[in-house]
Amino acid sequence: MKILLILGHPKPDSFNHVLAETTAQTLRELGHDVLFHDLYKEGFDPVLPLGEEKLEESELPDFLRQYLTELRESQGLIFVHPNWWGGPPAILRGWIDRVFRQNSVYNFTPNGAISYIGDKIVQVFSTSNTPRDIEVNVYGNPVETFWKVIVFGLLGSQSFERRNFEPVILSTPDERRLWLDEVKTTIRRRFILS
Repeated sequence: MKILLILGHPKPDSFNHVLAETTAQTLRELGHDVLFHDLYKEGFDPVLPLGEEKLEESELPDFLRQYLTELRESQGLIFVHPNWWGGPPAILRGWIDRVFRQNSVYNFTPNGAISYIGDKIVQVFSTSNTPRDIEVNVYGNPVETFWKVIVFGLLGSQSFERRNFEPVILSTPDERRLWLDEVKTTIRRRFILS
């Protein structure tokens, strides 16, 4: 399979980077073709320029057309990011704004939204410092809602999972090792070559 892996964290020594590298390595061990993008390292500009949404796909910059090609050709999508203020970092939100384009990735019809990218296996690995009970019971689990309902609910994904690791700031090396083992297990379970 081709798997598109998108990382959104600015610090190269972050646990998010370790999560992404572990994910990529496990996918490669399974024989998958990993299309890995570290958005900060690539210098991705999350700001949607005025008028870009009206451009034909053929008029887009090469890097955006490359993302769209990879998105269409992939059988799986994996996102790794921290939870900042109830959502992914701006660089990743901006990536969604600029890549998940109307008329390229989805469109609206009288019967609702339709997806042009097919039903992909979607996995989100996120991190936060907020304890789970507060995230869910006080804040209403906004990251889960963003990915599962707003983005992939609109696109009709039937194969979505998210795992949040928390609280990262208080985690021990042993806890992190167990989390990485869980990532490997999740990847092996969800991205099986048939």
